[in-house]
Amino acid sequence: MNIRPLQSAVVAAATAFALIFIPIHQLTGQSPSPVPLTLLSKDGRRALAITLVNGQQFVSLDELAAVFQLAVREGSVGALTVSYKGRTIVLTPDQARASVAGRVISLPAPPARSGGRWLVPVDFVGGALGLIYDVRLDLRKASHLLVVGDLRVPQVTARYLAVSGGGRLTIDAAPRARSTVTSEGNERLTIKFDADALDLSPPLPSSTGSQGLVLGIRVVDGTTLTVDLGPRVVEVRASAQPIETAERVTIDLRVAQPETPPPAPPAAPAPATPASPPSLGQLISPTRTLATVVLDAGHGGEDLGVRSAGGTLEKDLALAVALVLKSAIEGRLGARVLLTRDDDRQMSIDDRASFANNNKADLFISLHANGSFKTTTSGASIYYAAFDGDAKATGSTSPAERVSVATGGVRDIELVAWNRAQTRHLSRSMAFASLLAEQFRDRVPLESRAVRRTPLRVLQSTNMPAVLIEMGFLSNPDQEMQLANSDFQNTFVQAIGDAIVRFRDGPPAGGTR
Repeated sequence: MNIRPLQSAVVAAATAFALIFIPIHQLTGQSPSPVPLTLLSKDGRRALAITLVNGQQFVSLDELAAVFQLAVREGSVGALTVSYKGRTIVLTPDQARASVAGRVISLPAPPARSGGRWLVPVDFVGGALGLIYDVRLDLRKASHLLVVGDLRVPQVTARYLAVSGGGRLTIDAAPRARSTVTSEGNERLTIKFDADALDLSPPLPSSTGSQGLVLGIRVVDGTTLTVDLGPRVVEVRASAQPIETAERVTIDLRVAQPETPPPAPPAAPAPATPASPPSLGQLISPTRTLATVVLDAGHGGEDLGVRSAGGTLEKDLALAVALVLKSAIEGRLGARVLLTRDDDRQMSIDDRASFANNNKADLFISLHANGSFKTTTSGASIYYAAFDGDAKATGSTSPAERVSVATGGVRDIELVAWNRAQTRHLSRSMAFASLLAEQFRDRVPLESRAVRRTPLRVLQSTNMPAVLIEMGFLSNPDQEMQLANSDFQNTFVQAIGDAIVRFRDGPPAGGTR
């Protein structure tokens, strides 16, 4: 097929795409002109003018004939015959149907005569004409698109969710079209899809409202989206992965969190002499026994986590280290060590936290690997929970309830809102995070600010001291090789084990370390 591209048509089509976010009638207050039907084929794109007749969308039959090389003949009794390579369609001006090789096809309205030319409903193209044409005609009325042939034109949808400490923007392309995400610092993201064009129906959200983390989503060309980010964004993490028959791009945005200390215990009577500030050791009350430790290997199943340029997956690395760490803790401390997952399967965040809570864990460690758009960024970091203000961090509990335990029997638990379970353990979680950083130092590369507070749901929901460890950056080729090395993994595990022993034993007699 040879579709003759017209410069004016291309401009019209491009204009139609640009206005998909802000329809012109919203700017002028006038009734909008009908959006043209954009035809996409291997020969390019062009626009087919739309005429409204009694609220129905019509297209010129003469224009269709020119584009698709059709022969149109008007009979003496008013019937219209449309032919293509010996196959015909018969239309009758006063009837809302077409005859295609003896088969009757319903139309929303009969053909109409306007200014000496015949008009047919837009549905004629995807219905009757599609039955006689030799390549696929995919009419997408909601998108004002007509896809001719086997082009890759995925439908792209986006949704935004405000979460504690930031937001998450999820963009899906279905059917799947591989994507490449690049970043310009924390100001802008570019998402390039391996497709011939994009179907943007319904229109993508232009912003995220009052939160102001996403200022706009724009179409740069036919297959590239640009996401403009607000000035409050201090960290961006993006990943792409297949979800059933779609490609999903997940963009996590974090905002700066105030460096507030954990809730203070009830005030003690004033000492007779000024007291020194508490040391790290004083924050660690002796535990002496750690009966149960839960290790959480991040991601899993279809949730790949970070994917390195060399093909290493965060979900695989996290599980490999968790298995080694499990054996090390069992052998060294004699504790019961449970894994939230011991194979490649997906678990929700709430299920991970519930697993630790129901098994009455004394310590929770979640293992992850980081990613950055800068390939030079490196170093491990340790997170403990943060909350949106002191009000949430000092929430109350409800009466106890008797529940089943995964290992059998029952136990009484206090009913605590999922985002408040961690509040009573914040001081000890902070202490354990600091111990980990101390043990990693000189053994494991650390980020400049190794210990951080962040409102991660899996940490907020756990009812025991809990940390999340980002072991390093898979986006850094050198660190990817390091993290995949078994000797380095053993060093990493040894450092975690030393921190756990310190945490269990508390400060030695006569000292703070």
